[in-house]
Amino acid sequence: MYSHKADAKALLDDRGYSGALIRGQNPALLIEKAVRDRITESYYWKEQCFGLNAATLCDRAIELTFVGGTYGGMGKPTPFLCLVFKLLQLVPEKDVILEYLNFGGDGDGGEEEEENGNGVGEHQRSAQRGEFKYLRALAAFYIRLAWEPVEIYQTLEPLLSDYRKLKRRTRDGFTLTYMDQFVDDLLTKDRMCATSLWKLPSRANLEDLEMLDPRISPLGDEIDELDAEDVDMEKRDRPQDSEDDVREVRNGSAVKYSGSGSEKD
Repeated sequence: MYSHKADAKALLDDRGYSGALIRGQNPALLIEKAVRDRITESYYWKEQCFGLNAATLCDRAIELTFVGGTYGGMGKPTPFLCLVFKLLQLVPEKDVILEYLNFGGDGDGGEEEEENGNGVGEHQRSAQRGEFKYLRALAAFYIRLAWEPVEIYQTLEPLLSDYRKLKRRTRDGFTLTYMDQFVDDLLTKDRMCATSLWKLPSRANLEDLEMLDPRISPLGDEIDELDAEDVDMEKRDRPQDSEDDVREVRNGSAVKYSGSGSEKD
């Protein structure tokens, strides 16, 4: 007789797991065992994460108000970390994760909204973008855990131009961070949100292997302008040649005048 294993039991049973793999291993193993046990025993997991699918998880993610791993003396898992573990259980298609990542982002017609109602449309659009920023952070964290290096860089680097504020829960309280800082930490650090991140190859190595194109900085044009201004300032600051060293070109010959006489080159 078929026995149904509720929720995460099949995921946590290594011998009986037959679902999707991430880099050849059970997705649950990407979270440390001590943290997994705290997640599955937490109130939020049992009540809010039971029976979620890729669609209903989006509703839970929109309700998030901060990112983080564990907090307090007992190391309680945050709702953010519980939803990360739920994503590892579901292993959604990449198109679904990309939809999470870009959901509520800038779309067409933004300028029209800004023009209507003396900027009211822009205010509403900004509020809507802020409503989904934790969904984007959740998707970015999952991508860092589950995707391949080239895909991680290509997908997360555009988020470095997202400067929205994020509240981050630490063990002792809350701190303020930003989306670009959160993504940069994902690309450079080996541990975040009580989770060990697998070692990501450096971008330089992937460029040397011609797996990635060199990254074009969005500040490239501004840097070039600053360099040009520095060159102009250096030219202006150079001392002018004295009258004795002035060279004049006449009939194709240069004449150098000095205080005592003249020489023709």
